[in-house]
Amino acid sequence: MIEAQGLTRRYGEFTAVQGISFSVADGEILGILGPNGAGKTTTIRMITGFLPPSSGRVTVNGHDLFNEPSKARREIGYLPENVALYGEMRVNEYLAYRAQLEGMSRGDSREAIPRTIDSCLLGDVDHQIIRTLSKGYKQRVGLAAAILHGPRVLVLDEPTVGLDPKQIIAIRELIRDLGQKRTLMISTHILPEVEQLCRRVLIIDRGRLIAEGTPQELREQSRGSSLLHLTVKNAPPDVVDVLTNIEGIDTATERPDNETPENAEERTTTRVQLAYSQAIDPRETVFRAAVERGWVLLEMVEKKASLEDVFVRLTSKDAPKQDEKTDETAVEASDDPEISPTSENTEVAS
Repeated sequence: MIEAQGLTRRYGEFTAVQGISFSVADGEILGILGPNGAGKTTTIRMITGFLPPSSGRVTVNGHDLFNEPSKARREIGYLPENVALYGEMRVNEYLAYRAQLEGMSRGDSREAIPRTIDSCLLGDVDHQIIRTLSKGYKQRVGLAAAILHGPRVLVLDEPTVGLDPKQIIAIRELIRDLGQKRTLMISTHILPEVEQLCRRVLIIDRGRLIAEGTPQELREQSRGSSLLHLTVKNAPPDVVDVLTNIEGIDTATERPDNETPENAEERTTTRVQLAYSQAIDPRETVFRAAVERGWVLLEMVEKKASLEDVFVRLTSKDAPKQDEKTDETAVEASDDPEISPTSENTEVAS
């Protein structure tokens, strides 16, 4: 459905996005994950046609975005991070206006607007003035505008940013429902969003694609030691030394226990973290060691690598120098819809 090949975007001598290539299959939900300033929004804007790449190409459902822009953009619905709405309009008036911008006929818009209002759960506010709506409802209006013309691809940039927990749950449910009929791309730095919504993930850091796969594949590819958390009751002082000497254990360290008294003499449990090679499962050996020494083993939990572990490991390498941070901040500012010189047109006419 979407093919991106060698997307690169430069601002003067600074390269915000460099050589990103990926594809999105029909009906797939793809997450674009990365820290703030990683180049996610720049990539999204190149894919949706609102920002020309310095090099590279994008095709949407077989249409080249730059050779056939009208056909390609007709396939795309775009919800930017900062939704540009006309606050003085009522919801149904705004959607009628958007239908005109999308070139829809009156007959098509008369059918599409009620259907879209129903899909986005806006029926109870469809005659309400937009500026009086909560941010969660405004986000739904933005989604309604993005899907009004029936695009096969829906691109969402930070769809839950700034929402409260209840609004986040509602928007995620709505996105999940919309994804049953469309190809979705979701740009975010919120890990639970990726875990709950996306079938495949791209991780971007400092303008480069550094990892790709399903959340499970990324966790399995995470290198380093696996972890085992123990809680031992009335453990002897040498418990860490004993566990360190067990075959297969790389390191053993005592973990802080926030629930124990400040006075160490009153403490009854000791928490220990064991690191070990992924090729070895030491749980049976640790259990036998505890039994032989008469320890009371209250807990033994294996900790698998989480998507957060993978994300932190991949995006924490080779921190940029101070001058690079300054350039990146400048790029972030130029990408902000509120100050971008082209935002007034591109945000509304998506």
